[in-house]
Amino acid sequence: MPNKIALIPIPANEPILGYMPNSPERKALKAELNRRKSMEYDIPMFINGKEVRTGNLINMFPPHELSHKIGQYHKGNAAHVHQAIDAALQARQKWANMHWEDRASIFLKAADLIAGPYRAAINAATMLAQSKNAFQAEIDAACELADFLRFNVYFAAQIYSEQPISSPGMRNTIEYRPLEGFVYAITPFNFTAISGNLSASPIMMGNVVVWKPSNTQIYSAWTVMEIFREAGLPDGVLNMVFFNASETTDIILSHREFAGVHFTGSTGVFNSIWETIGKNLHQYKNYPRIVGETGGKDFIFAHPSADVDVLATALLRGSFEFQGQKCSACSRAYVPKSIWDATWEKMYNALKTFKIGNVENFTVMMGAVISEAAYNRITRYIEQAKANPDNIIMYGGNYDKKKGYFIEPTVILTKDPKSLTMVEEIFGPVLTIYVYEDEMVEDVLHLVDTTSEYALTGAIIAQDMYAVEKMKNALTNSAGNFYINDKCTGAVVGQQPFGGAAGFVEPQTGGQIGRRRVVLVGIGTLARGVHRGDHIVVSGPGSQTGVGITRRGHPRGKRGVGTATGAGALDVIAGRVASARPGQADRV
Repeated sequence: MPNKIALIPIPANEPILGYMPNSPERKALKAELNRRKSMEYDIPMFINGKEVRTGNLINMFPPHELSHKIGQYHKGNAAHVHQAIDAALQARQKWANMHWEDRASIFLKAADLIAGPYRAAINAATMLAQSKNAFQAEIDAACELADFLRFNVYFAAQIYSEQPISSPGMRNTIEYRPLEGFVYAITPFNFTAISGNLSASPIMMGNVVVWKPSNTQIYSAWTVMEIFREAGLPDGVLNMVFFNASETTDIILSHREFAGVHFTGSTGVFNSIWETIGKNLHQYKNYPRIVGETGGKDFIFAHPSADVDVLATALLRGSFEFQGQKCSACSRAYVPKSIWDATWEKMYNALKTFKIGNVENFTVMMGAVISEAAYNRITRYIEQAKANPDNIIMYGGNYDKKKGYFIEPTVILTKDPKSLTMVEEIFGPVLTIYVYEDEMVEDVLHLVDTTSEYALTGAIIAQDMYAVEKMKNALTNSAGNFYINDKCTGAVVGQQPFGGAAGFVEPQTGGQIGRRRVVLVGIGTLARGVHRGDHIVVSGPGSQTGVGITRRGHPRGKRGVGTATGAGALDVIAGRVASARPGQADRV
């Protein structure tokens, strides 16, 4: 019935389950892991509501257990990409004409399925496909994807409610319509939630999508597709293809009806996509929307007043959770000489406790890196660091791929703040530290700001609040997500935006042009807060600090809903910044 206005539920972040011994969630997850390990999944493409099997099979193995086959997927060809495009275009009009609240209901249902009956399934798939431990999988696959879907519905309601004023004697209205054509979603291996968000958010706004997931994430991406189907997504609206990435992209970017791309991946690939779109502008029906998230070379800068416990924890967790395979992971650090010895002692003692191995063991901290190609790239950086006389390998530096793609957490101490591993993105468990003289704070801040082409995330650790203010100003252009007394990962859907600039590219599609910096604040401990240019509210002792924001006009008065600057939920559609994409799913 068109004569209604639905009340959209105010979203809340999905509670993170603890997976304690003998807990129901641990038992359920273990049972699902055992079930999946006892069989081989045969994963087809999905085009126009039908499973498409080609017989061209590519085997799948967990990165941490290369001897165990978990299934195979059916590789497609150019014809399947064309079929997916045709199916999307055929479904477009009917889907676009559906009332937005009915479209939204599908994704609210999907969120409930993820949080409920599919929780163990999507977490187990993520553990096996991407070598995440149970706790990282819970945060990513279950909680964050459910958050994306619920908050995106809420953001969509905000977009549709924005209406113009009218002069006497007239009534002005805005109708938001989907793009003419189809959207291309290219999703990465490292976060199941991102794969679901990048494909679903354009659909929520009435668009149709051709989805190319990373080959190393197909196993868990298929579970996402199963959930969307069960939630009621109509045929043709979302089509999943498994073909060579470059050839798939060439076909899609040359199509007259190509309307937009929603991308997370490498800077080089995204630059190539942007260049190709520019060259093909003459043949498109409309100007395509381009939304992308690329890389990072993220930092932690410690002031001489830093709390050593906070610093050591931030360095370890920021660098080595999920094997450093986050675009926000800490990869370079700057520590004053006066506190280096104490910091390293705490780091070393903690590193000795890190377990590396099969993530099905709930005591394992680190699994394997995603693929042999990643393994080879990361280990080359380690060997180059070993060969540099300015470097000392303080910890790790070893690796082995006999059973899985395992690389030890590696800490490099360098005398050269512009050595290779301080400058280039590694995307693995490698942290390089430069120890500076205490009196050189301002000079080293300049180094931080100029060393890398990226400006994604960064953190400062300090107890001196005058120093905090000075460092914030000095590093204004160094990071989009800026953390104080916290690690440089951890943005939460709906609480903090996520974005950056420089080599990290998040182009706008209208609305706000330029970069926004988010300041995340921890007081005394690794607490978390947010500052979006609104008022900071801090309460509680250091161990229980709560930081919220006040925002005029928000329906709940004191809790603001963050909006992001680029690669998130809805900006590919509506020409405005309208999503909160997490900085790598870490709400612990």
